[in-house]
Amino acid sequence: MKRQDFRFAEPLRVRWAEIDAQQIVFNAHYLSYFDLAVGGYWRAMALPYVDTMAALQGDLFVRKATVEYLGSARYDDQLNIGVRCERIGNSSMQVIAAVFRGEELLVHGELVYVFADPKTQQPRSIPADLRAVINGFEAGEAVVTVQEGAWDELGEAAAAIRQTVFVQEQKIPAEMEWDAADATCLHAVAYNRMGRALATGRLLEHVPGVAKIGRMAVLPQVRGSGVGRAVLEALMLRGKALGYREVILHAQLSAAGFYTRAGFVQRGPQFEEAGIGHVEMVRLL
Repeated sequence: MKRQDFRFAEPLRVRWAEIDAQQIVFNAHYLSYFDLAVGGYWRAMALPYVDTMAALQGDLFVRKATVEYLGSARYDDQLNIGVRCERIGNSSMQVIAAVFRGEELLVHGELVYVFADPKTQQPRSIPADLRAVINGFEAGEAVVTVQEGAWDELGEAAAAIRQTVFVQEQKIPAEMEWDAADATCLHAVAYNRMGRALATGRLLEHVPGVAKIGRMAVLPQVRGSGVGRAVLEALMLRGKALGYREVILHAQLSAAGFYTRAGFVQRGPQFEEAGIGHVEMVRLL
């Protein structure tokens, strides 16, 4: 079993509270590590777990968990917890988890989940669309598609995401969120493979030759999974196709690192919009 056998791995740093009197990670914590990584696995598939299970009218219950110990992790070790779905049966799925320190395999295990009615816990067949998403992910397929279009086409989905992120989460007044530009600019919305809208952004002309990306929003449950990057890349590609030479955006300070990793650079001092710190960032197309 090697690190490259796993498409997904959750990074983790061992905390002081997780080691025992032998100065190694207490054995029971590895099941918590597996569980943490399984949560990341669902995000990596762009499937918000709670909402997905509610839509499928079921839930996954652990039927079996086994752990095999080959080595010990210690305080401050930087680990990667690999997760992959090994097999999907009628109502059960077998998940393999493995703890790596660098390329060294320390611990591995098996988790068997049963898809069941959330109230009675009676097993049910795993839905075909969930099966397709998991198998597609393990085969290396993309987990989201980005649709581009006008407000009339994508406005309902985009508005729901922006309402959740900007108005409800960030407490931006609703009257500041909606403007006339929505009716004329290009919108992009990322959908997972079950049709759930997860992220959005828009593109409009700033000045001739320069486009502006704005209203970038990603639902909290899938942040860090690459969904926002997919929207950003789609908007930049469209901007280039439209003949723009440069794109600018106003990044919230908390998101500046995200845009830096996408090739944007800061231009000018920090400023406030809607009471939130921002910085202008720019990238050539």
